[in-house]
Amino acid sequence: MLDQFSAQATDREAMRRAARPGQVMAALDLGTNNCRLLIARQGVGGFQVIDAFSRIVRLGEGVSQTGTLAQAAMDRAIEALKVCAHKMRRRTTHLVRAVATEACRRAANGSDFVDRVRNEADIDLEIITPAEEAQLAFAGCTPLLDRTRRHALVFDIGGGSTELGWISMSPDRSHRIVAWHSIPLGVVTLTEKFGAEADGESVESHYERMVGEVQLSLAAFAQAIGAHRLIAQGAVQLLGTSGTVTTLSGIRLGLPRYDRSKVDGSHLDFSDVDRISKWLASQACVERANSPCIGMERADLVLSGCAILSAICRQWPIGRLRVADRGIREGILMSFMSGTAPEQVYRRRMS
Repeated sequence: MLDQFSAQATDREAMRRAARPGQVMAALDLGTNNCRLLIARQGVGGFQVIDAFSRIVRLGEGVSQTGTLAQAAMDRAIEALKVCAHKMRRRTTHLVRAVATEACRRAANGSDFVDRVRNEADIDLEIITPAEEAQLAFAGCTPLLDRTRRHALVFDIGGGSTELGWISMSPDRSHRIVAWHSIPLGVVTLTEKFGAEADGESVESHYERMVGEVQLSLAAFAQAIGAHRLIAQGAVQLLGTSGTVTTLSGIRLGLPRYDRSKVDGSHLDFSDVDRISKWLASQACVERANSPCIGMERADLVLSGCAILSAICRQWPIGRLRVADRGIREGILMSFMSGTAPEQVYRRRMS
């Protein structure tokens, strides 16, 4: 009975905290590679994006070798965060949450960087756990899941790590994360280990070594969830969120420049993944940079992302994946809408 009362009290508190129509919410995701901000206004049936910002800062550059955030990388991130802070002040945000992921988790000076962000950019940055990172990313993506399929494998390829979730779908449109796994391989860490181009070996050998490294990290999770029987029955869907899958979708669609409205919710057949990955692997970085959906800033990282994606496709032969240009930021906004963001978020609002 006490548990029932406790649950009811929690539900009431969440309803009291939930964002009201007209309130402005901000979600900031500082990853290993990117700094992304989304500012939205709560409406009656959902939120409306009113401002956004994205900049490649490469905060985690070199962390896999040194174990610390480099001064230049921190400087780049701070400058981007100052832009975010200005946008949030200008929009008079009511609810704000800023999170940092793998680079800050791994770095010995991660907490010192958080202090610097507070002092120089006036942003309270949280270093979240891999579990919370996965939960937020998956929550932000679930509106794209097919409710007629009872199982889903969802993944998020980041700069410093890749998160995977095994999700159970219910007829009432709810979902439950049955199991999740984080591997310490992302586009930055894999590129730092193997390089952006083949050096002294064939293109095929270089790419396959990267794929093999990722497959080793996926094996335990694949065995734990045992999804292959369900995959054979056609009962499993695959959903991916990351710059890798959105880039490949943009290339497949032949977009003259990246267009989120065309990419978000699109599909990639595994044959597309294989064909485009091989095409990119055959190119030098300068050639990849000519693609309007890649550009110079990401040309050296995209092949590692392809290798991670290829490993996922080989491990779980579902045949097709849905592409999401959404994730942690949307997950944060959804927690504001439901009133389930962490306690400190609401304390900051009241201070």
